[in-house]
Parts: sequence; C-alpha cells; structure tokens
Amino acid sequence: MGKLKSLSSLFSMSDEQAMWRVQAQDDHAAFGRLVQRWEAPIIRLCARMTGDAHQGEDLKQETFARVFARRRDFHADAKFSTWLWRIALNLCYDELRKRQRHGECPLEGDRERGESLGEEASEEPSPDLRLAAQEECALVRGALLRLPEALRAALVLRYCEGLKLREIAEVLEIPETTASSRIAAGLAQITRLLEPQLVEIRGGGS
Repeated sequence: MGKLKSLSSLFSMSDEQAMWRVQAQDDHAAFGRLVQRWEAPIIRLCARMTGDAHQGEDLKQETFARVFARRRDFHADAKFSTWLWRIALNLCYDELRKRQRHGECPLEGDRERGESLGEEASEEPSPDLRLAAQEECALVRGALLRLPEALRAALVLRYCEGLKLREIAEVLEIPETTASSRIAAGLAQITRLLEPQLVEIRGGGS
C-alpha cells in the first residue's frame, strides 16, 4: 500500500517538485518521471533546431544527462521547463557552431511526421494532397534551417512547441518585445523563402 501511495504521489507531483527530489535526494524515480514527461518535446526541439532527427535523439540524451549533472544548480523558485528548454537550446547552439567550424551543412533528417510549424491535418487527405503536404513540410523544415539561430529558436518555441511570448522571453533570456520582434522577423524571412516554392507546389504558377 505504501509503494502504491508513493507511486501515485510521484505521478501527481509537479515538475518543480520532482526536480527538487532529484536535487535534494538524487531521486532516480523522480528523474525518470521528468524524462518521461519531457523527452518527446526535447527531441522535437533539437531535431528542428539541427535539422537531424538522429542528432535530436543524441541531444535529448545529452540534455537530460546535463540536467542530472547540474541538478544542484536548479533554483527552487525557477520553472523547470524554462531551465530545461534553455539547456537543450544551448546544446543545439553548440552543435550548430561545431558544424560551422567543420564546414558541415545541416542535414535534413527530420522525418518524424508530416508537420509544418507544428500542425497536423485532422482528416485523412487524398494521396495527392498528402504528397503536397509532405513536400510543403520538407520545404518549411529546410527554410527553418536557413534562418539565423536566434530567429529559428523563437519560431520553433512558438509554433512547434506552443510556448507563449512570456515563456519564450524567459527561455531566451530576452525582453518580450525582443521575442516578439524575433518571431515577426523569422516569419517574414521564412515567408520570403517559401512563397515561390509553395506557389509552384500548389499549382499557382501554371
């Protein structure tokens, strides 16, 4: 009965409570619960930032390894998700800069699902529409990788992960006005990149 109560309490605790247990008691069950809750969003973030689904998996592993290694640095009054997003993004930035130093091009390995900036169709489309949607998604992913890191991060957090403007500002450690400007600039750039290609796919150029 005691074990059942303990398990129930583990599943009902907040991220911050779970992180406190990791920090204070090296609680591996609480840490496992945090990984379970957050591994899918962190993989998505890292895959979209790097353009490589396999790299996204590796960076997810590294993110949670760093969370545990730096557990003593977590402040009790902080929001766990903000701290986690920041760690993951910093690892993505490190990876992107490493590629630049080695002259590598971004890989287009993000094949996870048919998503553009994070939305899915609610009905099963026809094969032609599905193919067009897949082509559009591939173009969006490619265009996203051509944006500067700062704009890419703002767009991914807003449109792929659904964070509010205030949350994005907290993660990126910038004022809300700057976060809003980055989102607007990113949307403008990605629209310029995509418009001619999307017109062609949709048959608008014929």
